[in-house]
Amino acid sequence: MKNIVMPHAKIDQKIIDKYLALKDVYSLSCIVTDAQERDNVMRNNIVQRTLNRRIIGPALTVKLTAGDIVDCLGIFEIAQPGDIVVIDAFGESQTSIWGGLMSGLSVAAGIAGVVIDGSARDTDEARMLDFPIYSSAVCPRASHTAYSGRKEPIEINTPIVCGGILVKPGDLIVADEIGVVLAPADQLEEIYEKVREQAEKEEATRTEILKGATVEELLAKFGRL
Repeated sequence: MKNIVMPHAKIDQKIIDKYLALKDVYSLSCIVTDAQERDNVMRNNIVQRTLNRRIIGPALTVKLTAGDIVDCLGIFEIAQPGDIVVIDAFGESQTSIWGGLMSGLSVAAGIAGVVIDGSARDTDEARMLDFPIYSSAVCPRASHTAYSGRKEPIEINTPIVCGGILVKPGDLIVADEIGVVLAPADQLEEIYEKVREQAEKEEATRTEILKGATVEELLAKFGRL
């Protein structure tokens, strides 16, 4: 079996920038899935491992082979600044697909972070490098690539499943201390308008709460809490 490396997804940086401008909104992952009627949420075992840092950006996807976990060095052939690497490692918890050197190379490439349905290691080094890792496990055991030198089979920038949901190259990833969600690339404008509207409504609701508004008054004015 050989590697499959597809071209980088076409990214509309203008819409990505709109989402990046929401980086200080409270509970952004929650709002993004609310805007999609609770859809596109990764399983809650994929959590922050290095930094309490929200990451927002387009997905650069990686698919590995169950029981044959290898390094994904090929991502650096096509990675662009701002990408978030999203890895389908089949939830493998006892062999790590990501370590300190991968984090260092990612920082140099401008990659915004990594989301792994599987294990990472060297989280202390990643923390020193200020690199965000989200994963479903942490384990000292490395992949076999460092010993065998083999780096295939692997797929890069093909549709994958991560955390129980479909992730396609270029889909927008939003990950924070609450969880990891995505917005499909072909719906970003539509979803953004709903996200922005809800964020503004929630901020207005907070203001009313501080003024002493009751639940009934809030429901009457905003329609939901």
